[in-house]
Amino acid sequence: MSRLHVAALSFLLTAGCLAGMLGSISPQALGQVAYPEQEVRVQHLPALTASSSDSTDVLATCLAIIIHKKAVCCDKDSALEDAVERADPKSLKDVADKLKGRHLLSDGRPIMVTAEFLTPSEVNAGHIIYMLQNQHAPLMEWNSQLYVVLGVTYVESVNYSEGAASKMDTVHKFLLEDVGYSDSRRVVDFDRLTENTGRVQGFLFVDWKPQ
Repeated sequence: MSRLHVAALSFLLTAGCLAGMLGSISPQALGQVAYPEQEVRVQHLPALTASSSDSTDVLATCLAIIIHKKAVCCDKDSALEDAVERADPKSLKDVADKLKGRHLLSDGRPIMVTAEFLTPSEVNAGHIIYMLQNQHAPLMEWNSQLYVVLGVTYVESVNYSEGAASKMDTVHKFLLEDVGYSDSRRVVDFDRLTENTGRVQGFLFVDWKPQ
């Protein structure tokens, strides 16, 4: 699994072209094979739109989409209502710190929330793809704005060395949703070939279970 570096992506694209040109040569002779681009998406997420541009409202709407359980987040008297209001919506790390741990549903039943904040240098393609395949959509902070990550496009490559094979995934695009809009502006693509990756502040994964 690779970290999200443009240099690695360029190498994979080159390897993919070579594989297409030299398809008659065995994979072991090539050393590396890059397969066609694939896409993975989270299905059946609720189509919620923030009622205002207030950053706390945007955060609550984003969390409501990825958790999609009203009793947990983020309606009135939901388990995470207070935690979301206390969190700094401009810091995903603070949001993670406020959300993680034990909370109570309105009927008193306890739940345990896990919240994982990852900086761009900590996240890797394999982890993102695995979570999306298991229908867990993260949040992404880009240019100090929150987006729901609906899916990604990626390339899977296999390296062959001395008879052993190792798999590596590289993300091409992040397929995002801007909850501030309900029209065509809602869908946004972050293309790692053309966008400045230094403007991505981090990712937040949230999950919960009854305790």
